[in-house]
Amino acid sequence: MAFGRWWRGVLTIVFVSGAVVVGAPASADTSDDSTLPAGRVQVTGAGADDADRRAAEIVAQMSLDDKAASVVMGHIAGTSPDALRAYMSETDIGGFILMGANIPASESALREITAALTLDPAFPPLIAVDQEGGVVSRLPWDDFPSSRTLKYEPTDATALAFAGRAALVQRAGISVNFGIVADVTPDTSMFIYTRELGTTPDAAAERVAAAVTGEGSEVFSTLKHFPGHGAAPGDSHAGIPETGESYAEWASSDALPFAAGIDAGAPLLMFGHLRYTAVDSAPASLSAEWHRIAREDLGFEGVAITDDLGMLEASGLPEYRDPVANAVAALAAGNDMVLTILYSDRDTAGRITAGIAAAVENGQLTQERLDEAATRVAALRLDAAAEGPGLAPCPECAPVG
Repeated sequence: MAFGRWWRGVLTIVFVSGAVVVGAPASADTSDDSTLPAGRVQVTGAGADDADRRAAEIVAQMSLDDKAASVVMGHIAGTSPDALRAYMSETDIGGFILMGANIPASESALREITAALTLDPAFPPLIAVDQEGGVVSRLPWDDFPSSRTLKYEPTDATALAFAGRAALVQRAGISVNFGIVADVTPDTSMFIYTRELGTTPDAAAERVAAAVTGEGSEVFSTLKHFPGHGAAPGDSHAGIPETGESYAEWASSDALPFAAGIDAGAPLLMFGHLRYTAVDSAPASLSAEWHRIAREDLGFEGVAITDDLGMLEASGLPEYRDPVANAVAALAAGNDMVLTILYSDRDTAGRITAGIAAAVENGQLTQERLDEAATRVAALRLDAAAEGPGLAPCPECAPVG
C-alpha cells in the first residue's frame, strides 16, 4: 500500500492575513551532503509513487539500533539551534515535537530551529507541533479561528481556518500538525469540549474532514485522540479515563469523526491513553485490538502514533511506571511511532531506543513488527522530502517575521 499523499496538487495555496497567495511548492536543495553524519543512509530520487519500496530499502540497510531510533519522536526544551541539532545527531531519532519551550519570538527564528533539526533534507525527521489553535496553540502568530468558534460555524469555515493554519505550520518548517481533534462530546464540563470541532458525531465528522482537506498539501494532518475522549470522563494528562461504551455504540457515534478524517486522507492517527473496557481492558495506546479496529474496520493505512507516553507515567499507576516498557508495549500493540514529552530529558530517547532494540533481541517485540513500523515512518519521511512540506517554506509567498 502507498503512503504517499495522493491528493497533493501542483500549487501551494497560502492564506496570509485574509489574502490567498498561490505559488509552486519549493523543493529542498540536497546537493551538498558534506554535513551528513557518517553512516547516515543516502536517499535519492524523491518521487512519491515508490515511497514504500524505497522506505523498505532504507529500513533494510538500518541496524537494529537505527530502526529502534527511527520510531521514536522525542523532545527536549530550548531554542538553541546548535543544541537541538546536537540532540538529533546524538539520538538519530525519527521525529521531534516542538513544544512551547521550543518556540522563539518570530517565525524566521523558528525556521532556523527546524532547519537545525533536519540533519538530512533527503530523509528528514518528522517535525511535529500541536497547533490546534485556540486552547492549544504553540505558534503565537496564529490568529485563525479555532474550535472555540468553528464548532458553531458552517463547515467551510473550518476548511479555510485549517488551510491558513497549515500554511503557517509549513512555512515555519514543520511537517506534522497534531492539530485535528476528532473527539466529540456535548458535555461542556469535559476537558476536551473546548478543543473539539463539533458537539455531535455528524457535525464533528464534517468539520474533521474539512480540517484535513484544508490542511491539504501543506502539512501531514493528524487525527487525535483515537478512539475518542468524548465518551470517557476525565483528563488523560492526569489519569486513564475509561468508559463502558460498547463497540457498537462507539461505531455509531465516537467513531464517525475519525472515520471521516481517515476517508479524507489524514496520514497520521494518534492513539489516546483511555480505556473502552467493553472492547479492551488496556488503554487504546497499548491495545492491539484498537489498532486492529483502526486498520481493518476504519481502513487506516498511515502512521499510528501514541499520545505522549509520559502521560501514562503521570497516571500514577504502577504498571505504567517504566517509560521503556510503555514504549515497547505501544509498538507491540501496533503503534508505528512512540512520542515522549513529559519527563523527557536529553537521555530519554536513547534509553527508549536501547530498550526497543533489547526487546527485539529478547523476543518481547518481533523484528517484523519493528520493521513494519520503521517502514511506515520512513515512507512518510520520504514523502516529506519528496514535495517539501515543512522542509522548504516558500519565502515568496509571504513575508516572515
